[in-house]
Amino acid sequence: MPVAIEQCASYEPALVRSKLDAALDSIGGIGKLVRDKTVTVKVNMTGPVRELGGLPATQTYHIHPSVVAALCAALHDAGARRIAVVEALYYTDPVEKILQLAGWDLSAIQSAAGHKVIFENTKNRGSWPRYSRLAVPWGGYLFPAFDVNGWYEKTDVMVSLSKLKQHGTAGVTMAAKNMFGITPTALYGNDAPKEDTVAARTLLIHSAGRSVPEGVPGEIDRGIPREASYRVPRVTADLVCARPIDLCVIDGIDTVRGGEGFWNKGVAPVQPKLLLAGKNPVCTDAVCTAVMGFDPTAGHSRLPFQGENHLCLLAEAGVGTNDPARIEVRGLPLKKAVFPFQVRQTRHGNAVACGGHCPIATPGTYPETADYCFG
Repeated sequence: MPVAIEQCASYEPALVRSKLDAALDSIGGIGKLVRDKTVTVKVNMTGPVRELGGLPATQTYHIHPSVVAALCAALHDAGARRIAVVEALYYTDPVEKILQLAGWDLSAIQSAAGHKVIFENTKNRGSWPRYSRLAVPWGGYLFPAFDVNGWYEKTDVMVSLSKLKQHGTAGVTMAAKNMFGITPTALYGNDAPKEDTVAARTLLIHSAGRSVPEGVPGEIDRGIPREASYRVPRVTADLVCARPIDLCVIDGIDTVRGGEGFWNKGVAPVQPKLLLAGKNPVCTDAVCTAVMGFDPTAGHSRLPFQGENHLCLLAEAGVGTNDPARIEVRGLPLKKAVFPFQVRQTRHGNAVACGGHCPIATPGTYPETADYCFG
């Protein structure tokens, strides 16, 4: 499936809407996909709301509200019947309060979308009487099924609205890895089951340090390493197969390199000034990975993937191709869009593109430690 790339110089609302419309038109439009449908938009707001490098979260590691507003307006104009904007947020406050804390103008988003938007924190079952179970059709790499908030099942169209970023465990995080956040912390958090928990999912998913609560589908023993860099990519692939993505929109206007949030050592703001869109998450993320200067077909444990490459896993599962040579890029040509995220310092102090190789690591492998390779 085609993937569109558009240059976008800022988050000025009219500019974002224009560039997003161009990207969506380039991939065949969204009218047929969303008309008279319920659309769920999973946004990327991982971690608490904080500044990074003197900039707000929305200009670094969180999705920007101008992109949310532009997408909701586009969905409304294309005839969507109802729009749910969701994320598993690490807060117990009402979702509207959290979003306003993050700098969202909720009235502007509602106005742009014909007042069709519902906001929900999916860290638990939320407004639904019970959890929904999503099964991996072919059995799964690590989990055969997941229990999730009802919005992820009771929807006609699933949109992944994410940031263009590296990831400290999965290598990269765009449309596919964004779906990791559909797992409710109430069931998969470190202190689950607990409906109001704000604990992370590290013990259960990242390290296999505990089992799922009674009644929740347990993992399959595949004999893989217990390290997060092997488990997280498999869970990501399983989630995308259990809850297929119908539309991907990637905010690469302002973002960060070196990780997914302020908790990663060496993370820093960057401004690629790009918007990307596609209807297949593997194709879209493959192009995004190439834009970042990496090889999306790289083998496991090769840069930028610390362990398994979830794009390869998804390609093996038949979701889509991760080979950029087999993907039609529309709009800005891929070669003109490349913005290298991994850079290194030469011994003379000059910053150059890393190109997947670091002088202090085995060529092509992920550098665990570096005194002049950052990101």
